[in-house]
Amino acid sequence: MEVGQQKYSTVAGWEKTGASSGISGTIDLVLVFGSPDLIQSPSLYDELRTKYPHSTILMNSTAGEINDMTVSDNTLSLTAVSFESTTLRSASVHILPGESSYDAGARLALQLDPVELNNVLIISDGQHVNGSELVKGLYQSLPKNIIISGGLAGDGVKFSKTLVGLNDVPSENCIAAIGFYGSNITVTCGTAGGWDPFGPERLVTRSAGNVLYELDGKPALDIYKTYLGEYAGQLPSAGLLFPLSIRNGKSTSLVRTILGVNEEDKSLVFAGNIPEGYYARLMKASLDRLIVGASQAAQESLLQPGGTPPDLAILISCVGRKLVLDQRVEEEVEIIKSVYGNSTVLTGFYSYGEISPSFNSEGPELHNQTMTITTFTERPS
Repeated sequence: MEVGQQKYSTVAGWEKTGASSGISGTIDLVLVFGSPDLIQSPSLYDELRTKYPHSTILMNSTAGEINDMTVSDNTLSLTAVSFESTTLRSASVHILPGESSYDAGARLALQLDPVELNNVLIISDGQHVNGSELVKGLYQSLPKNIIISGGLAGDGVKFSKTLVGLNDVPSENCIAAIGFYGSNITVTCGTAGGWDPFGPERLVTRSAGNVLYELDGKPALDIYKTYLGEYAGQLPSAGLLFPLSIRNGKSTSLVRTILGVNEEDKSLVFAGNIPEGYYARLMKASLDRLIVGASQAAQESLLQPGGTPPDLAILISCVGRKLVLDQRVEEEVEIIKSVYGNSTVLTGFYSYGEISPSFNSEGPELHNQTMTITTFTERPS
């Protein structure tokens, strides 16, 4: 596997970055993570298609771009990959009017040939998709030994429109998948948070999918506003600073991020499901623990079979972490680099949701407020 990286800004144009060594083989995959304003330009896609005529090009909008050890806004982070013996197959769908996220995920999965399929990278619209249901639809329609990971596109803190494009200009309502085929590619994942719970644990007494109406029989929005205090007027963006931890008493807790609020029925819309009967608790950030969480995600990926310092690591971290870390945001990328070493190329973006199996779990989950890492290492054929 050979990897090259570039970065684009309106000031400097295209420039080579950390992993800028030349690629001798055919470029098979081009990943472009960028700000919504830049990524939606048809001329950008035309430029990339001309430069990479035979490559699979996957593009999506972000809440911040990761390129090598830098985190930027209003840029494009481009990573070009050449595989020696791994083959790719890609597919995309646009959610149909009235179609569930589960059905869209199942429809997407059926476009991927399961024979010799190793893993699937998923990038989805982050505004119009229920990430939990998307993951379920994918998992139920693919072989159970397949690693499914990826994330939901972002739009800074605007929550206006999130864009994804597979071999096309990025658009809303799009879900893209890239399947990696062959026995010489090794993929591992790691995911960790670092948030601290506070306040009492409350029972989810009324919800529907990813919409939370009541906690302990009281309007969910009212409870949130009570705890947010001065931040209440800044919802939904302020909700990124105070995610919700949910558990069913049997499994590891999951974290959910607010995507929207409804003042009329006092409900909250989250990136993933909030099932009735689960227990929920608000969370707040500790800067040092968030950075340690990023390190734990990298170390977790190395504990899995074949887990050695990888050729490429795709980092998908939540926009809420970026807001909290602020000036220290690059520290979570730097600590991951220190775990893997200089030979590993880092790329990624800040998202509205992260998709990855939890450590020792059977299948993938939608996570929020985590640093989620997917690593790729190709053995010589």
